Amino acid sequence: MPASSTPPETAPAKSRPAQTPAPSPAPDAPPTVPAPSSPAGGGARLQWLDALRGLAALVVVFEHSLDVLFPEIRRGVGPWFDFGRYGVFVFFIVSGYIVPASLERRGSVREFWIGRMFRLYPLWAVAAVVGLGLGLAKAGWDPPGDLTAKPWTSALAHLTMLQDVLGVPNALNVFWTLSYEMVFYLLVTAMFVAGVHRASALTAVLLAAAAAAFGALLPTTLLAAHSRAGTIAAAALLMAGGLVAVMSGNRTARRCGVAVLGVLALGLVTLNHRVGGVESLAIIATMFAGSGIYRIQKGQSSRWPAIAAVAAVPVLTLAGGAYLALTEQRLPYGATGDWGWPAAVAAAWLTFAAGMLLRNRRMPPFLPWLGVISYSVYLLHSPVVQIIWRITDEPDRITVPVRLLWMVVLITAVLVVGALAHRHIELPMQRAGRRLIKRRRARAAAPDDFPAPAGSISPGPT
Repeated sequence: MPASSTPPETAPAKSRPAQTPAPSPAPDAPPTVPAPSSPAGGGARLQWLDALRGLAALVVVFEHSLDVLFPEIRRGVGPWFDFGRYGVFVFFIVSGYIVPASLERRGSVREFWIGRMFRLYPLWAVAAVVGLGLGLAKAGWDPPGDLTAKPWTSALAHLTMLQDVLGVPNALNVFWTLSYEMVFYLLVTAMFVAGVHRASALTAVLLAAAAAAFGALLPTTLLAAHSRAGTIAAAALLMAGGLVAVMSGNRTARRCGVAVLGVLALGLVTLNHRVGGVESLAIIATMFAGSGIYRIQKGQSSRWPAIAAVAAVPVLTLAGGAYLALTEQRLPYGATGDWGWPAAVAAAWLTFAAGMLLRNRRMPPFLPWLGVISYSVYLLHSPVVQIIWRITDEPDRITVPVRLLWMVVLITAVLVVGALAHRHIELPMQRAGRRLIKRRRARAAAPDDFPAPAGSISPGPT
C-alpha cells in the first residue's frame, strides 16, 4: 500500500461499486509481497522465514478487509499505522534475504529465471482472470477504466510484471508489489552476471540515501505521461533483450545485457513509479538490505561496514517517510503523507529482527504453514474480499458481532482458497519447472553454466 492509511485500491462505497483509479496491496505483498521462494541455504525450509511470511500475509488480508467490514479501524488507526505497508515490507525484507541466495545456489541465470517463471506466472494468471472476471461480471470491483480502454498495451505491461512502474493500473490491486519484486530480480541478475552481487549492503544504503535525499522530488510516471504505449513497448523489448543477452555465451553481449537491465530497472523506479520516489527507492533498498543481512550471516561481506550499511537503511527510509509526514506532502495517488507509513516500515524491521532472534526456536505450526501458502493467499484474497463486499451491507448497518462473524468467514475462505491453489496450481507448476531444469541439465550444458575466462563477466557462482 502507498504511504497513507488508505490503500490506493479499497472497497468502494455500495452506492458507487467501482474500483478506485489508483492501483494498490502487500505485499503484499507486500503485500511484496510475496513472491514464493526457496529458503536460503538449500535443503530444509527455514521455519522462521515462513512464519514471517505467514504473519505478513495475514496482516495484508486484514488490511484489505477493513473497508468492507471495519472502516472505523482504518479511520482511527490508519493515520498512525498502515497495516498493509507493514505486511508488504516484511515480505520485501524476506524476499531480499532469500532471492539472491537462490540465484547463487543455482549458479545459473537461466535456471533461476525458469524457476521464477514457473513459480510466479501460473498463479498470477489465474488471479488476473478471476479478478477481472469478477469485475466484468459485476460480482466484484469494476476494473480500472484505463485497463479495459487499452487492453493490448495493458496486457503487455502485465506480462512483464512491471505494470505498476509502467503507468498501467493493476488488474488486481495486490499486483503492484510484484512489479517491485521484478525490478529487484532484474537488478540482482545484472549484479550477479557482473560479478558484483556481494555488494548488497552498499547498494542498499545508496538507494536508501537517494530515497531520503531526493525521493520526494522525483517525478511520477514521467515516461508514461509522454507515451505510455511507447514506454511499455520499449520496456518489454529491453527486458527481453537484456535477459537473453545475460544468458548468452558472449562476453560482450553479457556486458550489454547487464547495462540494459540495470538502466531499465533503475530508470523505472526513479522516473516512472506511481507510489512516490521515497517509497519506490526505499522498497528496492529494503530488499537489498535483506540480502545484506544474509551475506553478513554467511560471512560474505566485511562484517562491520556491512552491518553499518544495513542498519542505515531503515533509518534513512524512516527519515524520508518522516519528511513526507512533517510536510504533509500530497502523494501521487492522492493521499496526504502521514505517520502510518514510517510507523509500518519501522514495525516491519522490528518484526524481521524478532524473527531472526527466534530463528532457532520452533514456530507455532500455523504460521509456517501459512507462509508456505502465502503467495496463493496474497494473490487470491482480494477476490474473496470483493465477494464478501458484494454480499454484505454497508458496515455501519451491520452490528459488530455480525461483522466479526463475517471476518471469520472471510479469513476461513481465504485460507481454504489459498491452500487449494497452492496444492493444485503452485505445486504442480513448480514441479514442472524443476522437470524442465532437470531435462536442460541432462542435455548439453548451456553457455552460462561454464565458467567464464578470467577477467570476463561471469554469471556463475562465486
